[in-house]
Amino acid sequence: MTNVRRVAILGAESTGKSTLAEALAAHYGTIWVPEYLREFVETYGRTPRADEQFHIAATQVAREEAARAQLQDGLLFCDTTPLMTAVYSYHYFTAPDAELAALAASRCYNFTLVAAPTNPWVGDGLMRDGDTVRQTVHRLLIAALQEAGIPYLLVEGDVAQRVQQVSQYLSQAR
Repeated sequence: MTNVRRVAILGAESTGKSTLAEALAAHYGTIWVPEYLREFVETYGRTPRADEQFHIAATQVAREEAARAQLQDGLLFCDTTPLMTAVYSYHYFTAPDAELAALAASRCYNFTLVAAPTNPWVGDGLMRDGDTVRQTVHRLLIAALQEAGIPYLLVEGDVAQRVQQVSQYLSQAR
């Protein structure tokens, strides 16, 4: 049995989740799971529809499990989780479908990080709606975490500051 601890990295668009996941993986000498949604948007040239949300979350989970199988011990940094997909489903489609809601509720992570939406907002032409939506999604995420009773660390500042905050948090939590 492996002793892999999964670290969820959540946050609204353009909050630096991917950059943080990559930096933390380098810092800890481990691997990270990139966000499948970004690949989906680049592949199809559009944002996903409501009926595609479960597929996106399930693909993310499958990639996470494949990455976890590569490790015997240590940390696995997950750039988003089904919970984040569910939060976006609330924002864009009123609510997640039953399959997505069940998947989001069933996934547990050892640690949860939330990237604060305080860094400069950068649009990419496909997924970015703007800072107003980013702030709204951040509030929805915090409410979802609180409602589910999931403890989290809110990380702020530049990448180095965020890595330092996470490093201190993880060293105290072990």
